[in-house]
Amino acid sequence: MSQANFNDVLAQYQQQRNQAKSERKDNSNLRITVLGGGSFGTAMANLATRNGCDTIMWIRDQDAAKEIQETKINKRYLPDFKLEEKLKVSSDLEASVKDRDLILVAIPSHSFRKVLKQIAPLITAQAVVSLTKGIEKDSFCFMSDIIRQELPEVPYGVLSGPNLAKEIVQGMPAGTVIASHSEQLRNAVQGALHSALFRVFASDDVHGVELGGALKNIYAVAMGMGAAYNVGENTKSMLITRALAEMSRFAVRLGANPLTFLGLSGVGDLFATCNSPLSRNYQVGFALGQGKSLDQAVAELGQTAEGINTIEQVKARSEELEVYMPITCALYEVIFNHAPPLSVALSLMENGHRSDVEFVLPHQSES
Repeated sequence: MSQANFNDVLAQYQQQRNQAKSERKDNSNLRITVLGGGSFGTAMANLATRNGCDTIMWIRDQDAAKEIQETKINKRYLPDFKLEEKLKVSSDLEASVKDRDLILVAIPSHSFRKVLKQIAPLITAQAVVSLTKGIEKDSFCFMSDIIRQELPEVPYGVLSGPNLAKEIVQGMPAGTVIASHSEQLRNAVQGALHSALFRVFASDDVHGVELGGALKNIYAVAMGMGAAYNVGENTKSMLITRALAEMSRFAVRLGANPLTFLGLSGVGDLFATCNSPLSRNYQVGFALGQGKSLDQAVAELGQTAEGINTIEQVKARSEELEVYMPITCALYEVIFNHAPPLSVALSLMENGHRSDVEFVLPHQSES
């Protein structure tokens, strides 16, 4: 099938699905606010608007908010894409949060708690969903932990998956996972974001889904570094599979379900982030592999790369919990103690008597 024919079939499929959806449920009364105007926050706000939701995207910078509202282009993060005309963009936090149904928080982990403190007096019956894949520096709090601490009694969830923002706004098929203990919240998020080309799956393993989204950033840095050294496909495959073992080993110690890591928020997100130059963490790793300093790599990126902070946090916590994480520890030494990048590759070759698949052979999960 030619590309043109494929696009025609895809367009027809989307039209049929959207028609069926509009007949099944009207989203025009669902009021969505996305806090944060980065690439992923913008993509989700645009998707919710396209699905018929009354959507506001809040951006702290008044001038940037005004520009996006007028031009419908986010020049900093998604300059090549025209956003939906009905998407509203505002710098007024109170007006953006009051009397809404769902608050989707796409704020970097270092500012996440501050923003939640700001909206706390404005929360009445709203539900809050984190779109941030990271860990708070020093506290080792995940975003769901911060929501519980700052907004007790509020229904909450986390959204995670292999979701590269540019591909989503381009209309390429993708999937994600909404994890929450509230079925009503899961259904609401699915109603807001599910479309013909963006499938929203559900889970009740909040910690597992969140851990998958945060931990995979570590290994995207490693893969980007490996790409700079032109490592082979065998090495890449080993890195991804051993990364999955590390992720699940660590997450299970923190109470997650290991089966969660077989889904989109685990191996799916790991694969996408480790294999795409669109990934911010991959880009930082690539720059480091080229010999650039961490400050140079981050400055060139111009966005937050959650993986660097995650490496610091997870390395410290894994040592406390005595969880074997050789890739993470090797990356820490390379980035912060100037060890040779070859040490990451060497870490993959150590302890060869382990089981290939985690939790299969007895007494080897921590050897």
